[in-house]
Amino acid sequence: MPSPSPSPSPSPHLGPNPKLKIAYSPCPNDTFVFDAWAHGRVPGAPRLDVTFADIDLTNGWAERGDAPYDVLKVSYAVLPWILDEYALLPCGGALGRGCGPLVLTREAGDAADLAGKTVAVPSERSTAYLLFRLWAADSVPGGVGEVVVLPFHEIMPAVRDSKVDAGLVIHEARFTYQEYGLHALADMGEHWEHTTGLPIPLGAIVAKRSLGEDLLRRLAESARASVRMAWDDPSVSRPYVLEHAQEMDPKVADQHIGLYVNEFTADLGEHGYAAVRGLLTRAAAEGLVPPLGPDALRFP
Repeated sequence: MPSPSPSPSPSPHLGPNPKLKIAYSPCPNDTFVFDAWAHGRVPGAPRLDVTFADIDLTNGWAERGDAPYDVLKVSYAVLPWILDEYALLPCGGALGRGCGPLVLTREAGDAADLAGKTVAVPSERSTAYLLFRLWAADSVPGGVGEVVVLPFHEIMPAVRDSKVDAGLVIHEARFTYQEYGLHALADMGEHWEHTTGLPIPLGAIVAKRSLGEDLLRRLAESARASVRMAWDDPSVSRPYVLEHAQEMDPKVADQHIGLYVNEFTADLGEHGYAAVRGLLTRAAAEGLVPPLGPDALRFP
């Protein structure tokens, strides 16, 4: 296992009830998962100082180590760059089936139509991007052309307005792309599940190794308890979810939660860990990420 690295700006971890700095997205799955914990309803859990940030920001903070966060929601794709400093928690993240990123185009077509074309993606450090690159290597003769990075909320308008030929979208865009008159050319999740039989690894919860093994275990227990409390009474988390859902239709928010919060959120388990290692091993073989060490995913 990688040796612990010191936090650049440590939180007050001493004492029986530490307060930890955490950053996760305002997306419904994250606010649903963390609602009970963030509002002090998980008995014995460390207190949280919450920052909301899109995952492209949290990925960058984790990779550069330039922000004082003890716990972060990041893409699984960024793990190979950060596991010296951060440990992967075995719960709280997003894996699943039938929930992969989509490639959208203005006209219906097939994968061959993307050869040499410009594709907008939300991040080159995202799991969506790794899945896209693995799919393209198998499915697009000669490969795609230019890849441009856009904020995820700008991708569908850019495809609609012919600024790019195609767009890779995530999250609630699965439920709303038809409103932009777009077509789903391919489902990266379907390709991944068909070729591996494994669930789709999307977002991970990581915490500073410098917190120590006992506190890391408390964090995992607290995240798991928060998820289960949200499941026990979803109505309690609803105000928090909708407050931060960026004007999302409540029905779409519910679909979002139903898709991304599942048994793997409570515990990665054997299949979850196999999916994470499978994705990163395949990506390393394509030269997209550094290879993982044999104990890199071990917790704590």
